[in-house]
Amino acid sequence: MSREQSRVHPYIPNSVPEVQKEMLEVIGADSIDELYQDIPEHLRFRGTLNLPKALVAESDLRRHVQRVLAKNQTCEENLSFLGGGCWQHYVPAVCDEIQGRSEFLTGYAGEPFEDHGRFQALFEYESMMAELLDMDVVNVPTYDWLQAASTSIRMSARITGRGEALVADTTSPERMSAINNYCKGIVKITSVGRCPDTGRLDLADLAAKLNENVACVYFENPSYLGCIDDRGQNISDMAHNAGALSVVGADPISLGILTPPSQYGADIVCGDIQPLGMHMQFGGGQAGYIATRDEERFVMEYPSRLFGIESTSEPGEYGFGDVTYGRTSFAERETSKEFIGTATALWGITAGVYLALAGPEGMKDVGQTILQNSLYARKKLAELPGVQLPFPEAHFFKEFVVDFGPSGKTVAEINERLLEEGIFGGLDISKSFPELGNAALVCVTEVHKKADIDSLVDALAAAVQA
Repeated sequence: MSREQSRVHPYIPNSVPEVQKEMLEVIGADSIDELYQDIPEHLRFRGTLNLPKALVAESDLRRHVQRVLAKNQTCEENLSFLGGGCWQHYVPAVCDEIQGRSEFLTGYAGEPFEDHGRFQALFEYESMMAELLDMDVVNVPTYDWLQAASTSIRMSARITGRGEALVADTTSPERMSAINNYCKGIVKITSVGRCPDTGRLDLADLAAKLNENVACVYFENPSYLGCIDDRGQNISDMAHNAGALSVVGADPISLGILTPPSQYGADIVCGDIQPLGMHMQFGGGQAGYIATRDEERFVMEYPSRLFGIESTSEPGEYGFGDVTYGRTSFAERETSKEFIGTATALWGITAGVYLALAGPEGMKDVGQTILQNSLYARKKLAELPGVQLPFPEAHFFKEFVVDFGPSGKTVAEINERLLEEGIFGGLDISKSFPELGNAALVCVTEVHKKADIDSLVDALAAAVQA
């Protein structure tokens, strides 16, 4: 077999030399190398990749993939207390049923535009999210919380005409990285510290850093570390007095029992709707939301799609579709404020199903269950020798920090012992927040029973003393 023939892949048609030759002839190129002539020679790899031989038979490929997948350990056969941005919440069966319908699942980005059923479903999602958030306008979901927070900050910069954002240092490291990357060269990102006992935003540090160039103050409530900041109104007032906006990141599953940010001065609210009916997935299941009041200065700065309702020429008939479509990058590719491509609209429909099923009382029940479970877990873990809890005066929801420093063991060592008992321990944050010690972020939700939490406590007691 020649070198060219050895590159033929059984599942990639354009790897066949004859097909490649035909394609090159159509575009007027002599070789594939010609397509990469702008890349300097010293950056091109000329060797042979160290890859195993291709599995030609489909049955062999299937067997290989099944063996690889069998190495996975999931939350189905293990107890999970992982969180930090993707959480294990209960997903009602109806969410999977509706999102799997062909009219929703197969429609790329909602095309064609006569797809009013899908537009109506997203309008209903936006309406229910607006009610939960006590806001007027909610966008069609964007990629995730990272995108939603970054866009909210850039919206603030455009609205105020300013070039700096103050961001709480309790923000997720991944989210902070995305914010810095997305705002680089456009908005300067400055970190604001936290109170060591409560985890709340340090108001003295905030006051020292507010200036006439600050576009917004961004903080999360609850924070990435699980702490609730009961001084949201103070933070918003300080931002507004300096001519800046208040931007709050909020976990929507908490809003059945916590005051929505709009009621303590937030101008823009953002977050992730993954808790609302989405399974945890590797690289998926995330979807960001942005919400504001129905004011032109906010609405016209959304880069993402907004769906609205409008009466038609037929009495009593209504249609659903884009609102102010001209502000989006779909309409203005080169001159748009931000580029928005494929949205995670399917998850918006899923979240709409979840919200419709739960209703206000259901959201309250879920929130109370999470709060009770996490309070119980934190109380029991605080009693263990070798374990201490940072932020001793904090109020928290769903997640909290545990420090294994007194035990002399690292989080990795603790989690390895827990895994032997079929338990996924807390998320290791010892590198991203080294000042908190050998710290893990423990997540407890409505899916955990008392027996599950007791199993974690017993396993941790053995692990720290081993």
